[in-house]
Amino acid sequence: MKDIARRAGVSESAVSFALNGRPGVSETTRARVHRVAEQLGWRPSTAARALSGEGAATVGFVLARPADTLGVDSFFLQLVSGIQEVLAERHLGLLFQVARDVADECGVYRRWWAEHRVDGVLVADPRATDPRPDLLDELGLPAVVIGGAPDERHPGLSTVWADDAGAMAAVVDELTALGHRRIVHIAGLPDLAHTQRRIRTLRAEARRRGLSEVESVTTDYSDVAAAAVTRRVLHGPTPPTALVYDNDVMAVAGVAAAAELGFGVPADLSVVAWEDSALCRIVKPWLSALSRDSVKFGVTAARELLALLDGGPARAVRVPVPRLIERDSTGPARSG
Repeated sequence: MKDIARRAGVSESAVSFALNGRPGVSETTRARVHRVAEQLGWRPSTAARALSGEGAATVGFVLARPADTLGVDSFFLQLVSGIQEVLAERHLGLLFQVARDVADECGVYRRWWAEHRVDGVLVADPRATDPRPDLLDELGLPAVVIGGAPDERHPGLSTVWADDAGAMAAVVDELTALGHRRIVHIAGLPDLAHTQRRIRTLRAEARRRGLSEVESVTTDYSDVAAAAVTRRVLHGPTPPTALVYDNDVMAVAGVAAAAELGFGVPADLSVVAWEDSALCRIVKPWLSALSRDSVKFGVTAARELLALLDGGPARAVRVPVPRLIERDSTGPARSG
């Protein structure tokens, strides 16, 4: 990198920014650095370590979720697409594995580290009480936590995070503006940090507005669980007038369950999905949903991991707040 900087007439930090796709240099400088790097036959450090037998040229990604919920989860499919897009640029492989639970996931990290299988890892689904950051610090395995809290600091771990609290507050703003006072949040796994952030925000917004009939119910993210919870809350003496689901699959299942019970959407019940996807635009009525660029989320996480592997500092990077797209499934609250 010193040779590239000298020949291109720029600083070494400018070379690092240009080669890692990070802001801080002009497009003209970025192009010049890439041209000089190509002339000198430069290769990313991970690939170079692999050629010398010191590295794996592979990034690891473990998900500790029920396997049967992943195939229909649009967020993770798009996230992995973004990750793979970046890794392909550097000719790096992605080693993906599903774990039974966090303890099993930690065992995978220990095994990968002992066998030199990966150069770094991407960590998803941060928990409220999470042993993984300390373990990865102990192993010295570079990592990026996807969806972590920005105030959590570990020497070798970067964080890419979204403002779940801000997104939930925006949903409550919209629903209360439509007159909804009885809102149920049908959430995902209860031990996930982002689930707890959403629940806390909903409670805080309810207190601020003086709403007493607002609650969250956790599930396993599956359509079966979502349908069961939807039936239960709608069978109550004062059913909610709005439901917020933590993903698109649950929202679609919830609409079907509500229809079985005779609830019209949005005449009797407004529905919001946390993740926008093609599913939200196939079901009738089209679902209002929180939209974010999940592919870009994966791209950002992968770039931050490559920056760590190239010797950069750990840092927290915020992605844009998910934006609420209003469609046909939300409307004014029914009277009574």
